[in-house]
Amino acid sequence: MLAAHWRSSLRSLILISLLGLSPSWGIEAAQANQPAWQEWAIQSGQIATQSIATNLWLELNITRRRLTLYLGNQALKTYPVAVGKPGWETPVGKFMVKEMIRNPDWANPFDGRVIRAGHPRNPLGRRWIGFWTDGEDWIGFHGTPDPQYVGQAVSHGCVRMKNQDIEELFEKVALGTPVKVVR
Repeated sequence: MLAAHWRSSLRSLILISLLGLSPSWGIEAAQANQPAWQEWAIQSGQIATQSIATNLWLELNITRRRLTLYLGNQALKTYPVAVGKPGWETPVGKFMVKEMIRNPDWANPFDGRVIRAGHPRNPLGRRWIGFWTDGEDWIGFHGTPDPQYVGQAVSHGCVRMKNQDIEELFEKVALGTPVKVVR
């Protein structure tokens, strides 16, 4: 376990350096009772689809229900989104993309039942971009079979997007892309 932690920490420091960020960027996570190194860890088996050395980052504005893709200080694209409903609010803070999956399966967090990718009852749509985890549960951007709810506070914390929007975003970001979530 210590070796895995050390490897994750080393990867984290390399990632921080490549992104040109200060090592203190993850302090908010530590203050929220999450290990700061966990905010930077890229799990084994995950491979970035593009260079993490770009200056791309995401800002989710919960109040406006908008996700904006930035290159430096320039907004490239803004997407309408659905966010967490009262009692299941989307977490606020600074995070990083930790997981990217095409055609994801979904495990019901209440009963553990798995709904396979492509099934009409799978609420994740065709792409998953995870940016927060407590080690068990995940929060991320994903598609939806119900686009009429985009623009509302209806999720259990995740950020729902129209399927065509999440597919476009999936091709533009990579593991390690910074994610800033504000109210």
